Amino acid sequence: MTTTVKVSEAKTHLSELLARVEAGEEVIIARGNDPIARLSRIRKETDLQLLVNEVRAARGRAQPSTHDELMSWRDEGRR
Repeated sequence: MTTTVKVSEAKTHLSELLARVEAGEEVIIARGNDPIARLSRIRKETDLQLLVNEVRAARGRAQPSTHDELMSWRDEGRR
């Protein structure tokens, strides 16, 4: 999940925002309506389960691939 906050709100609630980021949320900091920075969790090598969850979520959003597409990707560069 991504949340957008204004710079002044980020200054006031930095500790709370960092806790949310630590829990896996992404925070965008905006000046007015213009996004200027992104806070996201620094992944550690031990964050395998988080990575697995992200891949599963991305797969859930993706369109299914056709058999022809899969064969085309497999054969790419073989000719």
